[in-house]
Amino acid sequence: MALPMDRALAVLKAAAEETRFRILVLLQNGELSVSDLTDILGQSQPRISRHLKLLVDAGLVRRYREGSWAFFSLADGSGVARLLRPMLECLDASSKTLANDRGRLVSVREQRAQAAQNFFSRLAPEWDRVRSLHASQHAVEDAIFKILGDKPINNLLDLGTGTGHMLQLLGPKASRVVGLDASHAMLSVARANLESAGLSGIELRQGDINVLPFERNEFDLVVLHQVLHYLDDPARAIREASRLLSPGGRLLIIDFASHNLEFLREEQAHRRLGFSKEQMTGWLAEAGLDCADAIDLMPPEKIDGKLIVSLWLGQDSRVITDWPLTAPNQEFS
Repeated sequence: MALPMDRALAVLKAAAEETRFRILVLLQNGELSVSDLTDILGQSQPRISRHLKLLVDAGLVRRYREGSWAFFSLADGSGVARLLRPMLECLDASSKTLANDRGRLVSVREQRAQAAQNFFSRLAPEWDRVRSLHASQHAVEDAIFKILGDKPINNLLDLGTGTGHMLQLLGPKASRVVGLDASHAMLSVARANLESAGLSGIELRQGDINVLPFERNEFDLVVLHQVLHYLDDPARAIREASRLLSPGGRLLIIDFASHNLEFLREEQAHRRLGFSKEQMTGWLAEAGLDCADAIDLMPPEKIDGKLIVSLWLGQDSRVITDWPLTAPNQEFS
């Protein structure tokens, strides 16, 4: 979309201040919080917040809430973004001010990664105990690629993203990648893991899986990886996820088949002891999805006390037959 001259002038005016321009340069490297920017730029929180408000109001920066925290990223996909990015890309990255900012950014990220690692280390022993009961991570990943096939992924949403593993696995295959989790602590782990993996441009959001903050038809692939067994009402989460699928979109569920390991309920807050094929296909049908495929991964040893990992692929049955004639903002029903 072309920008009117008065709008372009307002955007340039908002960017034409040293601190605000340094903020824009830093946000090229991914989302940052007010606290991050305060530490990097050595300025007070109120001053940084005022600069950020001006950038948000000008449409240069987007703001996302995460509990009591707020994260900021460069605006994308708009006329404002197309005006901004060439200016940032032609900068001399070796300038002393920008080099110092970049060095402090590295330090802030290292501190964040260490905090995330400490958090994960406290949880790891329990997670390792569960992992030992089912197929290896490598086998699960192979099954995910197999069930998804070669169909392109445009807009990917990972619900209950946790440490961001699915984002790392599938993110490079998608154009837009979003991860949502209810826990700020887990999002901090995910953010650090994505930075360590060199993945940028991934959106992380805090939210309720039962009341998703996205529009209908927004994603062509939604993933629920080891999430449903923690929920009181898994069917509701499936219905809410299906609402977000574009026509022909897919919902990938990875969870446990039915089992009788009560310790997972008692010690690890599992609300459901896995799911049967009949149960899952019924929920998919209630959500308006066809069960396009299903895979069961047996544990390494077929003995009592082991878990079967199941993958179910639900598919939206709507087909676009008149896309060129459809109004751009029309919703499908």
